[in-house]
Amino acid sequence: MRVGRPRMPRSLERAFWEQVPRTKSWQAAGAAVGVSGFVAQQWAAESGGVRPVLTAGTGARLTFAEREQIAVLRAGGMTAAQIARELGRHRSTIGRELKRTPRGPNNWRRPEYLASTAQADADQKARRPKEAKLAVNLRLRREVQDRLVDDHSPEQISRRLRQEFPDDPEMWVSHETIYQSLYVQSRGGLKRELTAHLRTGRTVRKPQRQADQRRARFAGMVMISERPPEVADRAVPGHWEGDLILGSTESGSAVGTLVERMTRFTMLLHLPGGHTADIVAEAMVAKMATLPEQLRLSLTWDQGSEMANHAAIADATGLSIYFCDPHSPWQRGTNENTNGLLRQYLPKGEDLSFYGPGLLDNIAAQLNRRPRKTLNWRTPAEALDALLSGQSGPPDVATTA
Repeated sequence: MRVGRPRMPRSLERAFWEQVPRTKSWQAAGAAVGVSGFVAQQWAAESGGVRPVLTAGTGARLTFAEREQIAVLRAGGMTAAQIARELGRHRSTIGRELKRTPRGPNNWRRPEYLASTAQADADQKARRPKEAKLAVNLRLRREVQDRLVDDHSPEQISRRLRQEFPDDPEMWVSHETIYQSLYVQSRGGLKRELTAHLRTGRTVRKPQRQADQRRARFAGMVMISERPPEVADRAVPGHWEGDLILGSTESGSAVGTLVERMTRFTMLLHLPGGHTADIVAEAMVAKMATLPEQLRLSLTWDQGSEMANHAAIADATGLSIYFCDPHSPWQRGTNENTNGLLRQYLPKGEDLSFYGPGLLDNIAAQLNRRPRKTLNWRTPAEALDALLSGQSGPPDVATTA
């Protein structure tokens, strides 16, 4: 029997976990079901951020509504047998239920039956997960621990174990089981300290949303899935990819990068004073104004907050702006590859505000003079000049980054 403050009803906790994928934080999910932020954080911490199995109960178990009826009938003086007949339950079921209320340490008499206390006790006793595989299989646990220490991911461990022990199912384990053993300490098996070897290093699992539960970050966003096929084919010039290269954390500096998909021609945005949405929009509109209209068709960017003014940028430049899916940098492969090349000139950890408009233009010009294998060893500048002069497009242009 749980002594002290009763646990929140399981139905409320179940509703909380249903809200988690739809909200931005544990506290927001708690507020949606009417519990405090403290309770929401407690539920998340207890399960390591992993949604627990919270069954709704079966017909064999008493519901909270029935427990409320029992409390009312018991307070009216009915015996266990009378209550059982009233509810259509066996009297032994009611007898056991009435014993859920604990006696106090200095009181031999049992206090009155409370539905909320009884429900909390029933929920607590129903939490009986079977022993996890990693908790009972010492050989498997040692293998998983050693590989985690070597910084292997749970999925890598799971796949390798199947390859190395093809005839021994006892040495197989899913990556989800490894994650749950790390994050849900009540399941036993793996120490939480091992989460330091995961790529994220998180000690509490971040809630995952299904694709259809993701909310648009900005009003009026158009996703990359709606981008015309001609953009992906690189058949027409004027389609750009963009991103930010960040400087040192202390400086809060950044440089904007724009890469034309067909020619790989690069332009850099000077962002004085930071990389807020207003600063990025002003710099982008000014830079795009230097291009002829036929080279201002579309722009693909990630969902960074610097693009909050995307509608204003589209109005001022005539660009159709498309947003990548969350955590999908490969959808801007040309830009990602170019940013890697630019790090030769704009090293990580530096204050990038040092690079004024003139320096950035020189860096972009130098990059645009470098021959590219994807352009059959022509330079981006040559490829763009050929397009602007009305010559045929660059031969054998690759469709990859």
